[in-house]
Amino acid sequence: MQSAPSDHQSTETMNELRALNARFIHNFVTNDVASHDAILHPGFITILPTGQRWDRATYLKYWATAFDPEVIVYWDVRDELITVIGDVALVRSTNKYTRRRDGNEVTGMTTYTDTYLFENGAWKCIQAQITAVAPEHYPPDDTIVSVYIEGKLQRRAA
Repeated sequence: MQSAPSDHQSTETMNELRALNARFIHNFVTNDVASHDAILHPGFITILPTGQRWDRATYLKYWATAFDPEVIVYWDVRDELITVIGDVALVRSTNKYTRRRDGNEVTGMTTYTDTYLFENGAWKCIQAQITAVAPEHYPPDDTIVSVYIEGKLQRRAA
């Protein structure tokens, strides 16, 4: 007997995917490899802005030291858009960052699509793809979901 399909359009599912997106980012900012590994599908792959592809092991090795709060002094998540089609979810957002090196600051944005697969009762990220954003396409500040300053999550005004 086949079980009834899950209602992946529910508020509960959308909240779960928003929480996964927040966890994904928090794992990056805190270099939390164990927590991040737990949300990745065994077949995970990432595609970098250069087009380079990394397998799960390469990606997790990078993840361990990728965020340095003394270099990445500002990081936000904005313009979150989640689309669910069957057992696949596309979780998209844009990150604004400011990097400080040798007294120079550079600000930019990247957008990402994390593809989640609902399998064995859980959402697991099977692919993450990052794309650079040209300044004329920067999403506005009123779409900010969360902000990290020097690696610390900032409280948001209600």
